[in-house]
Amino acid sequence: MILNERIRKTLSQIKPLDREAMEKVQQRLDMLTKPQGSLGRLEALAVQLAGITGGSFPPGVKKKVVLFAADHGVVREGVSAYPQEVTVQMVDNIVNGGAAINVLSRQAGAQVRVIDIGVGSEMSLDGITRAKVRPGTGNFSREEAMTRREAEEALLVGISAAEEEVASGTRLLATGEMGIGNTTASSAVMAALTGYDPALVVGRGTGLDDAQLENKVRIVERALALHKPDPADPLAVLSKVGGLEIAGLAGLILGAASLRCPVIIDGFISTVASLLAVKMSPLAAEYLIPSHLSQESGHALLLNHMELSPYINLEMRLGEGTGAVLAMHLVEAAARILQEMATFDEAGVSNKESAGKESGCKKEQV
Repeated sequence: MILNERIRKTLSQIKPLDREAMEKVQQRLDMLTKPQGSLGRLEALAVQLAGITGGSFPPGVKKKVVLFAADHGVVREGVSAYPQEVTVQMVDNIVNGGAAINVLSRQAGAQVRVIDIGVGSEMSLDGITRAKVRPGTGNFSREEAMTRREAEEALLVGISAAEEEVASGTRLLATGEMGIGNTTASSAVMAALTGYDPALVVGRGTGLDDAQLENKVRIVERALALHKPDPADPLAVLSKVGGLEIAGLAGLILGAASLRCPVIIDGFISTVASLLAVKMSPLAAEYLIPSHLSQESGHALLLNHMELSPYINLEMRLGEGTGAVLAMHLVEAAARILQEMATFDEAGVSNKESAGKESGCKKEQV
């Protein structure tokens, strides 16, 4: 049960894709100077974008990576190769433009917005949105990660971020995250919602050795046995074994879908957040653009479970939104193909239909 009226309103505003707009774009694609369907999934992406926005998606739109940062109490159980203070240090690096997500975003012409939704310590940084729900989650192997009300509050941070971005002119969103320990929380959420064995879902995260990986699996198993989260209640799963940045990402996705704004999802953590969003609103799945296949072991299973096919496989596992921002280039390509490529008539090129007619005339003359 969702207690917050604003969340309920957001869910009610998520509508099916615009099939008429999709048909018009498909017709245009079929008239372009190429064999029908020869640009493969690039064409399907153009059609999806039309369904989301209600018309041809224009090139050169304002793009934003919204990155949520938070800490996780479960780090105390030795589930990460890095200490918790790295979260703050990396947030500082991102805000100052020195991280991989900054480099790739500059290349894509995108901006990066960092939201502190639950970092364990206070940060006095310019250029960061302060929306801390609490200073990190509880150690969910021993207690609940957060209260249900805190989970709802974190969802609302994400919904508000989507609303603010769309109101400011952003037309393409991408998900990003930073938080030491968040692959553990994501694995626990995925296992709870899908029923997959944690041994199949839990990956090496920041680079665990075999013994550390075995411990991480045990921690997730212990948490699920302790809390017994109900897969039919995604908010309960989120509050018991989730993370604040995961909640923020889920809220961003729901908010974007309610405003008919496409959202590119990054790797494992973002896809887990997408699963939460889809559990709350199945229609939200139509607004997702799956960017890449992460090397995190649970990601391929989760994408298959959600019937999502990633566009890129570069064997990445960094997070931050790096895979999502790379997929922005594909969105731009799909938009430009639709707008800038000539039709057969415009280019004066014979298409298959006219070629068949000419061929028939020649046969009659012979």
